[in-house]
Amino acid sequence: MIKTVCIVSLSSGVAGEPFVSHEVKLGIERLRAYGLDVRFAPHALRGMEYLGAHPEARAADLLQAFRNPAVDMILCAIGGDDTYRLLPYLFEHGELAEAVSGKMFLGFSDTTINHLMLRKVGLRTFYGQAFLPDVCELGPMMLPYTRRHFEELLATGGIGSIVPSDTWYESRTDFGPDQLGACLRAHPDRGFRLVQGPPVFSGKILGGCIDTFYDMFDGTRYADMPELCQRYGLFPTADEWRGHILLLETSEELMAPDTYRKALGFLRDAGVFKAVSGVLVGKPMDERYQAEYERALVEVAADPSLPIVSNVNVGHALPRCIIPLEVDAQVDATRQVITFATDVPLLMR
Repeated sequence: MIKTVCIVSLSSGVAGEPFVSHEVKLGIERLRAYGLDVRFAPHALRGMEYLGAHPEARAADLLQAFRNPAVDMILCAIGGDDTYRLLPYLFEHGELAEAVSGKMFLGFSDTTINHLMLRKVGLRTFYGQAFLPDVCELGPMMLPYTRRHFEELLATGGIGSIVPSDTWYESRTDFGPDQLGACLRAHPDRGFRLVQGPPVFSGKILGGCIDTFYDMFDGTRYADMPELCQRYGLFPTADEWRGHILLLETSEELMAPDTYRKALGFLRDAGVFKAVSGVLVGKPMDERYQAEYERALVEVAADPSLPIVSNVNVGHALPRCIIPLEVDAQVDATRQVITFATDVPLLMR
């Protein structure tokens, strides 16, 4: 049973900006309605300028959240694009390994990097939602599909299964106070799509945002990111990918198909597609480039026997499920369900 939630800003510091104060207030109210004690890490609300200049403060917040025995769940405020800068402050002297404890950790997007960090020190984590994008949804309530998974995680400490949402929503473009209570435009969804390969496959799910994976190999955005990720062995080796299911989803930047293909090439060259038992692909925002992404996956993976299932409600498109990482899972595209082992300890050691 989750009693205390600590919100951390490990990437962007936007949660501390005045222009989102109405969202933060709404999110706190919703969490408290579950009977939760809501806390913010010491630097979580210091704003974008401060946290952009002080990755060591973000790292300190994560360490403190793990060391605090009162905290049950660490919830990321939002993603961003530079949480890799926390690496030296968490790994140079084994800081994260010393601090980590069996707490629930939830986030997505740039938080892909944090999930990989925590995997290295033996913690199973949860991918797919965050405080500002989900708990603070400006509509009358959290989106029903999103809320159902969040409530299951709070109540049980895990996720038993995922089925497709029957609805998807257009992305919100205005987050101003006048949008409080405004509903998103909804469309019927079509369920999981078997792009190729057998409809049933299994393995432990591992992965995240492909934009982040791209930056781990390509230094265009941050010149030092590939070197730092390599120095600390952040990207799993081909052997570590063996038997896993690769999870991929795309960000709000709507990666161009040519760049997507290049990102897939990095994964191919790292031996990922030869190692994994299947691929799960998150629905892209507003269904942009969905067919192009599927075609690129088929062509770059170059293995018709590799199962690929797309249109999963995880990542940046709304609504969002929650996927347990490093937990035994079975995907059944025929029955339209992904099931997970339950009663799995968070710590892998």
